[in-house]
Amino acid sequence: MSASAVPPAAPAPQPSPSPVGSTAFAPGCAVRREDFGRTPAGVPVERFVLTSPSGVSAAVLSYGAVLQSLRVPGPGGGGAAEVVLGLPDVPAYAGQGDYLGAVVGRYANRIRGGAFTLDGSVHRIPVNDRGNALHGGPEGFDRRVWAAEPVRRPDGAAAVRLSLVSPDGDQGFPGALSVAVEYRLDRDGTLAVDYRATTDRPTVAALTQHAYFNLSGRPGSRVLDHLLTVDADGYLPVDDAGVPLAGPPVPVAGTPFDFTAPHPIGERIAAADPQLSAAGGYDHCWALRGGAVGRGQVLRRAARLEDPGSGRVMEVWTGEPGLQVYSGNQLAGGGPHGRHTGVCLETQAFPDAPNRPDYPSAVLRPGEVLRSRTELDFPHLAPRTGP
Repeated sequence: MSASAVPPAAPAPQPSPSPVGSTAFAPGCAVRREDFGRTPAGVPVERFVLTSPSGVSAAVLSYGAVLQSLRVPGPGGGGAAEVVLGLPDVPAYAGQGDYLGAVVGRYANRIRGGAFTLDGSVHRIPVNDRGNALHGGPEGFDRRVWAAEPVRRPDGAAAVRLSLVSPDGDQGFPGALSVAVEYRLDRDGTLAVDYRATTDRPTVAALTQHAYFNLSGRPGSRVLDHLLTVDADGYLPVDDAGVPLAGPPVPVAGTPFDFTAPHPIGERIAAADPQLSAAGGYDHCWALRGGAVGRGQVLRRAARLEDPGSGRVMEVWTGEPGLQVYSGNQLAGGGPHGRHTGVCLETQAFPDAPNRPDYPSAVLRPGEVLRSRTELDFPHLAPRTGP
């Protein structure tokens, strides 16, 4: 999830979350800290398991800030089942290129040609996707071991905060970028992901969470029958390399990209549409209604995903301008997850915004704070109580 760069504002007085060694939070909420092995270079990796009385649990790795597991009950208190695609160990994550569950950056999605100009200077990022820089280049944040600690919050939610410093020149990006990501699971089962970043030089920054969702709870099953709603009236057509074409968002009305009402993901995925043919399915950014509203905690719904078989429902709330829907078109061969066995709903800045002055800006300057929040709600468990 990328984030909107905004001047720092004076926060409302409230207790500050702080690291804790205890596993006790609000009644029924807890964080369990576990060893998860080592990277190929021998760096230790930890796993943090967040639980809540809703029956929802989440597991987060210090490697790549990965959401490795998200278990959600069915309607009526049915047994919890896995709803994200995960891997069993660190070597499996280090050896794959699908960004399963990772926080990606410095720049989520694609930068055309791996280059952009900022304040008159050209910056070049190593290309790793059809001549473009994808998700921050070949050694992005998904390949890093983050510092991680449980945090105690005033609301008692189970939470873990991960942080890293990306030095000046890292993958070609200017400025030292200090990043913090907090996963928070509350009593009702809402999983929030908060992002914060600052820089010491002008730079560009955009983060997102790259989980693949499958609400059925049946490993290996396809998500083509999942019902998807996207709260957007336009999307960004792309070229053969997945980079947005020139021009404004194109209306979705009358196209296979119209999810303003719920449709099965697979209903029109093979339609005779050049945009679908080029990507092998959906791998596009929708321009969400309201644009970039995500300053602090201003959220609106971006998408709703429902599995008719299990009855599980998930809503995605964000303040970001875009939602990248990726239908797992390249998930195939050599790994445990096959094609279309998961769908990504990546809240983010627009792709290639550093080269597109007509897009919401992704520039971050010294003295500004990049802030963003995305929340995953499960309304079949508890109704949402606020924006």
